[in-house]
Amino acid sequence: MMNDLSLIQRIVVWVLPVIFAITVHEVAHGWVAKKYGDNTASMLGRLTLNPLKHVDILGTIIVPGLLLLTSSGFIFGWAKPVPVDPRNFKNPKNAMAIVALAGPVSNLLMAILWALVARLGIIIETEVLSLPLIYMGIAGISINLVLALINLIPIPPLDGSRIVSGILPEKLANQYNRFERFGFVFLLILLWSGGLSYILGYPMFLAQKLFFSLAGL
Repeated sequence: MMNDLSLIQRIVVWVLPVIFAITVHEVAHGWVAKKYGDNTASMLGRLTLNPLKHVDILGTIIVPGLLLLTSSGFIFGWAKPVPVDPRNFKNPKNAMAIVALAGPVSNLLMAILWALVARLGIIIETEVLSLPLIYMGIAGISINLVLALINLIPIPPLDGSRIVSGILPEKLANQYNRFERFGFVFLLILLWSGGLSYILGYPMFLAQKLFFSLAGL
């Protein structure tokens, strides 16, 4: 369906879903961290939905833009990580796992909201209003499911690794977390080689089927 759009139309359709997906994901980390006693993100002005406070030139603009330009069918990105100081938690190990989980959960909730937007587009009979809502709903579902699934992969420093680290015994967790310096490079290799699409292909298919059904698509 998206292939019928011109490049400019695809940019217009994707820009808001991508920005909100990335921004809310990071704010969710900071919000939950604050609930557990860490006010770092709040003090630095990062608990805001203003995307300018979260934009990472590479992750928010360049990478999603290149993926969109190449019509890869797989849009991905990231924002500047919201700062979290585990020293402010009563139980740092468990709290960090829950703070990490907040990001993917926020994306799943946003996917539901975008599904409702698409359903609204189907209900509205005026094509000039219905088509943008449907297209943006599809984009919103897709980017949020991608971010949720990618971040649940247990590769440091992704959220999934924080969750795993919170479950592992202290000694094993410390050894596991040492891979963080290599994790980002490994993730980019997976992304550009197509390995990420292979890993997430079937889970993404099932998730999209569920959320598109919710949208009435």
